Amino acid sequence: MISRIDKDHSRFREIVRGKIRQNLRKYISRGDMMSRKGQDTVTIPMPQIDIPRFTLGGNQKQGVGQGEGEPGDPVGGGDPQQGQGAGKAGEGEGDKNLEVEVTLDELAAILGEELGLPRIEPRGTQSLDTKKDRYVSLRRTGPESLRSFKATFKRALRRQVASGTFVKDLPIIVPIREDRRYRSWRTDPRPQSNAVIIYMMDVSGSMGDEQKEIVRIESFWIDTWLRSQYQGLESRYIIHDATARVVDREVFFRTRESGGTMISSAYRVCSELIEKEFPPENWNIYAFHFSDGDNWSVDDTATCINLLRDTLLPACNQFGYGQVESPYGSGQFIKDIRAAFPSQPKLVTSEVTGKDDIMDSIREFLKGGR
Repeated sequence: MISRIDKDHSRFREIVRGKIRQNLRKYISRGDMMSRKGQDTVTIPMPQIDIPRFTLGGNQKQGVGQGEGEPGDPVGGGDPQQGQGAGKAGEGEGDKNLEVEVTLDELAAILGEELGLPRIEPRGTQSLDTKKDRYVSLRRTGPESLRSFKATFKRALRRQVASGTFVKDLPIIVPIREDRRYRSWRTDPRPQSNAVIIYMMDVSGSMGDEQKEIVRIESFWIDTWLRSQYQGLESRYIIHDATARVVDREVFFRTRESGGTMISSAYRVCSELIEKEFPPENWNIYAFHFSDGDNWSVDDTATCINLLRDTLLPACNQFGYGQVESPYGSGQFIKDIRAAFPSQPKLVTSEVTGKDDIMDSIREFLKGGR
């Protein structure tokens, strides 16, 4: 029975994965899925999945295939129009949606399969050592908070049985001091390749709510993929108009300013953040900047190019620039950096005109496997 349940569950999960792959572009372009995100899972609404199965019915007629009806009549009789959902008063059934919980690891695997993303090879050979305590044995002494009640009572039971004081009809076990056992731990070093994602976004007046929603959706999927590739992943957020500052995630997606745009301010803050907190020899660094392509001046664009060439590109595994179309932005910046770096593999650019382009933009950013 357990084997059949496991097989049925596995088949159901495969059906769900197939449905997600089939509708991945739609799921990627929708932002409501991220509001259903738990710690390690996300809830995805999908059409009702009907799995065929046999059911037993009462054999009210004698024999097989007997009774009223002519060839071509609907099976089961009744009005063929019933339940079609048309007409006056609510006889038909509405569409049913099934909410399925999918782990973020499963979601990342589906994303990788559908977009053909290669697995990322962490840069360099150096890794960071983290320490983890593991309870591996028992000992006679220790703090009461680490006392193992199961092991203590087993020792007490064994002692009472051996001494003949255990009464089967009145099974009372009374541990004494010598019976107590305490959990003992060992600290193991665990090497892991750590990574950080630094998101930068233009929050000037030309970046509206629609543009920021596109950035929010795209950053969710980038996060999901990179977290499946690294054991440890940090995230940092920088917003800018004419000046830049580091903020938390909530502020990053909710702030809107009305000033001008000076992109070099964000690139300077990003460079300082890397220098202070994330030395490139120990960290795999990913930076993503989203803007509508409108910059303050040609001189500031030249400063951005110098910062990219001298500081950011040497430090990063990859630097991604996503230009989100806005009715108020000039869109010039992406042309300038493409002209400055015509064949730089670490610099990836992408143009997003709307939510339907998010999937293609993600593929462009992640297909290099850096």
